[in-house]
Amino acid sequence: MISKGHIADTYKTIQDEITQALEKLDGGAKFQEELWERDGGGGGRTRIMQNGNIIEKGGVNFSAVHGKLPAAIKKAFGVEEDEFFATGVSIVIHPNNPHVPIIHMNIRYFELNEQTRWFGGGIDLTPHYVVQEDACFFHQQLKSVCDKHHPHFYSDFKAWADNYFFIKHRDETRGIGGVFYDKLTPEKTGLTFEQIFDFSCDLGRIFAPTYTDLVNKHRTRDFSQREKDWQLLRRGRYVEFNLVYDSGTKFGLETNGRIESILMSLPAQANWYYDFKAEPGSAEQDTLDLLKKDINWVN
Repeated sequence: MISKGHIADTYKTIQDEITQALEKLDGGAKFQEELWERDGGGGGRTRIMQNGNIIEKGGVNFSAVHGKLPAAIKKAFGVEEDEFFATGVSIVIHPNNPHVPIIHMNIRYFELNEQTRWFGGGIDLTPHYVVQEDACFFHQQLKSVCDKHHPHFYSDFKAWADNYFFIKHRDETRGIGGVFYDKLTPEKTGLTFEQIFDFSCDLGRIFAPTYTDLVNKHRTRDFSQREKDWQLLRRGRYVEFNLVYDSGTKFGLETNGRIESILMSLPAQANWYYDFKAEPGSAEQDTLDLLKKDINWVN
């Protein structure tokens, strides 16, 4: 039986691999690490990069926490047990250049007891300007990982991402989606816990090469003030989703998590323009037209 200690140690290794890859990609800034302990049990490693050549603000966090499960979470999960264990890696990268996309990844494991435990996670991409060729490449990368482990993972988790990363009050998706899954168990997948864990690790390890390709394609592109203003507006939408809908943010706040780590997903700067309207036929309007559910990015 795979142990929670082994899962946590492997996730720590994945955090190391990704931070090393992102430092190489940025070519300038380094991650600053803060070790922290959680009141009630456990702790983590918060790694933040700011003001880099490519990355304006990025976080690659690892945590492994345990303790008493709050009443609100027990009710939401429909469980009676008190003691929980949770570990995972969470990443959000906000680039300087509007032509380089925001990216998010999360892989996590949650356990109450031998009968109640599951894996969750996903990767999604939020371009400020949607480039269809990039969207197809990104989704193909995710599909290749999913197909390696289960024939239905990509289609199921892509649809799950479309529905999850949806800003209801704006009637638009946060970006071009990706894959998202939660509470994966052998009963739901037909896989063993070890096989589900292997899938989560493979998904985590596709992050760095995929984002490296996307960044290197666009990192040297010039941009105008208009494009920078649009980037700041799109970041505002990102903030709205994370503070209103994101389940990880809610879980962290309700379990007395470390606030700086929970909110590391927010950009250094974002704007809100009153009643913004994109010009018909503009690149901005083209992007808004593609912020929809159920687009088939993989031929």
